[in-house]
Amino acid sequence: MNVMILTSSPNIDGLTAACGNAAKAGAEETGAKVVMVNLNQQRIGSCHACGNGWGTCRNEHECQVKDDFQSLHASMADMDAFVLITPVYWGEMSESAKSFTDRLRRCEALKKEKTFFEEKPVIAVAAAGGSGNGITSCLTSMERLLTHVKAERFDFIGVTQKNRRYKLETIHDAAKEMVLKRKDK
Repeated sequence: MNVMILTSSPNIDGLTAACGNAAKAGAEETGAKVVMVNLNQQRIGSCHACGNGWGTCRNEHECQVKDDFQSLHASMADMDAFVLITPVYWGEMSESAKSFTDRLRRCEALKKEKTFFEEKPVIAVAAAGGSGNGITSCLTSMERLLTHVKAERFDFIGVTQKNRRYKLETIHDAAKEMVLKRKDK
């Protein structure tokens, strides 16, 4: 069982990183192989809306903007489950998460064949380090993404500094349960 955990914060010791570590520990307890990716450490630019608004993403399901997106996108085909964790900035995913997921959506959503996410569980985590405002709108945006790429929406978790302790336990347990349920299929 292969699980990819995507985090998207420049702060490698902050709340988002702690959420990623909790998910990793939970998935690994089941024997899953975990691949951790920090999108801020990747060179992934924003969508260019190539050509008339669509480039190769629409029909070939590959982005023609050359950077680290291609190899990361291709590696997702071998995954059985995903955890997407983002800090909440202005009620949205972080810029690195938006850049990656905008391009991912364009490459995956219009596939006639099975997407890399279809029938695969995903946990979405919005980590608001400050006031906690914006969690709901961020998770709503993540839900739209998961709907477009035809993912199985396993759980949506909002985390703040105030609820950090028990939400990290929740993330750990959710990742563990996601893997166990997937293995049972």
